[in-house]
Amino acid sequence: MDPLPGLVGFAAALREAGLPCDAQRVQAYLGAAREVDLADPRQLYWAGRLTLCAEPDDLPRYDDAFAAWFAALDPTNRRKPPVSRPRQTTMAALTEVPGSGRNGDTETDDLKVAASDEEILRHRDIAALTPAEREHLRELMATLHLSPPMRRAMRLRPRRRGRLDPAKVLSTMRATGGEPVRLAYRGRRDRPRRVVLLLDVSGSMTPYADALLRFAHAVTRASPTTTEVFTVGTRLTRLSRQLRARDPQEALTAASRAVPDFAGGTRLGETLRVFLDRWGQRGLARRAVVVLFSDGWERGDATMLGEQLARLRRLAHAVLWVNPHAGQKGYEPVQSGIAAALPHLDRLLAGHSLATLEELLVEVRRA
Repeated sequence: MDPLPGLVGFAAALREAGLPCDAQRVQAYLGAAREVDLADPRQLYWAGRLTLCAEPDDLPRYDDAFAAWFAALDPTNRRKPPVSRPRQTTMAALTEVPGSGRNGDTETDDLKVAASDEEILRHRDIAALTPAEREHLRELMATLHLSPPMRRAMRLRPRRRGRLDPAKVLSTMRATGGEPVRLAYRGRRDRPRRVVLLLDVSGSMTPYADALLRFAHAVTRASPTTTEVFTVGTRLTRLSRQLRARDPQEALTAASRAVPDFAGGTRLGETLRVFLDRWGQRGLARRAVVVLFSDGWERGDATMLGEQLARLRRLAHAVLWVNPHAGQKGYEPVQSGIAAALPHLDRLLAGHSLATLEELLVEVRRA
């Protein structure tokens, strides 16, 4: 029997009790639960307490909810469960935590390391991750979800409130002998705004290419009809169809086959001109949120890049540039591409870690 629905239901019960159990904490809880013996209520208790509680005031509510949900602990001793023998945890091996090898460590210490490991991983530079950390990052990337930005529709639709619809009212009056028995209204509804992702897959962006493609897949799966994905390098490639596949590995395999210029050069100005001439000017970029992922190293004419970004800014609702190096201490936007682009951008954002990509989702939604 799969224990996952019960654990997710327990997290939902804690949210009802007032605990801040957001998606990140629930993900950490499920990861910690995989490393303990679910048949032992003491281990399950600590797995949730260390990942789902944010402050000391949450502990009494957590204890009450745990006892009510699992009916496994006596209220008189649930605050201090007996200590069990330490267990090996795979997440603890992702990053080394100082002091984690002391004598007398308990399973509680392992769970603390597991929870802190995931938080550390969220803020680490993607280019510096080990193969094991990259594999765990892929699992976390699949949990990202974009609430698409909204826009007001142009057409008027029937609504319960809003502007009076004279034609509909007169039509109803003809059927009722001229009496306005029922009034009809119409108004504009909110519709998802299109999001366009342009991913730089040149040689200088190779350490981030896999993570950015997985990020693009998560965004596409959240809103497949209003998300478009292109790769830019020495040429422009549309990947929207490939990234609509449900399985991340299948989607990335199809995308890698479709992109012929991985780890090549960068001609952002020329490829952006092709995008605008073929797709953007015809409607794909109109009133859309356009996000360009690149480090700004331009082998072509930087002046052309500035001109094309000015065209794009006149069409799009918002233009965001995500630079993996922008999150590093002491970074200055001195690259030729970035310098030419800055006057035409709404925001220049960092994109070197999972945490910064989550912040990007918030910025896109606010747009």
